[in-house]
Amino acid sequence: MTSSEDDEKWMSYALLLAEKAAEHGEVPVGAVVVRDGKVLGEGWNKPISGHDPSAHAEIIALREAAANIANYRLVDATLYVTIEPCTMCAGAIVHSRVKRLVFGATEPKAGAVISNGQVLDQPWMNYRVHYQGGVLAEDCSGCISAFFQRRRDEKKIAKRLKQQAGQSGS
Repeated sequence: MTSSEDDEKWMSYALLLAEKAAEHGEVPVGAVVVRDGKVLGEGWNKPISGHDPSAHAEIIALREAAANIANYRLVDATLYVTIEPCTMCAGAIVHSRVKRLVFGATEPKAGAVISNGQVLDQPWMNYRVHYQGGVLAEDCSGCISAFFQRRRDEKKIAKRLKQQAGQSGS
């Protein structure tokens, strides 16, 4: 399998994890840490259900991977994530010594790899992570867009029902 085929395979897996987040009402982001063709850790967004602002998919996957190998250094591992990591996650990726980051869609508002801040390229970072974006970007972006469209539609329906209930109660 070529590297790009591997990247697409693991990004597809991360997308399945993102769907689990959506099923639980979380923003659909999935992440998987892979080394030597084996999953070391995986995760999906859980900040709402976990009452934990740090429970991003990447953080959960990194924690699980580190626990599974009993080492906080994830040397020679690749992290696949469906959306460009935020500043917090970019910092954790550096500290974990992940060799490579592969993400799907960019995140214009909070992405900190290429969209804003370019955290991984800062000269003051004490470790260099190789990164690549755009793997299955349309699928990853579509997953997020569909989630937020459903949320907007649900809010409109709830508002309409509330208005109708108010009218019938008068």
